[in-house]
Amino acid sequence: MLMTSHISIQASNDRVRVRIGDSVVADSRETQLLTEGNLPPRHYFPREDVAMKLLVPSESVTHCPHKGDARYWSINLDGSPLEDVVWSYEEPLDEMSPIAGLLSFYDERVTIEVEN
Repeated sequence: MLMTSHISIQASNDRVRVRIGDSVVADSRETQLLTEGNLPPRHYFPREDVAMKLLVPSESVTHCPHKGDARYWSINLDGSPLEDVVWSYEEPLDEMSPIAGLLSFYDERVTIEVEN
């Protein structure tokens, strides 16, 4: 487990699925679970466990002083786009290296299912 100030990252062996409607867009037993202060915990998925063909690169970039720069993807299923619903820290700050290149989803905009 990695901890830095108010952020912790822990490998998870739980099966974590991301659904949008009836479509599974991610399914993994190898996520990294990041908790940060009062923010909701976020699962970060290896790309091989994400349906990358559904992701459309976005121009959006945000900066977090604790993690670095995040780039975003949108998902367009059945003609209803979810803009900037997926993000990744491609080259995070050194202390956040366990999430480098992994993908996370806004839980508030997709369905996350976790089973042990």
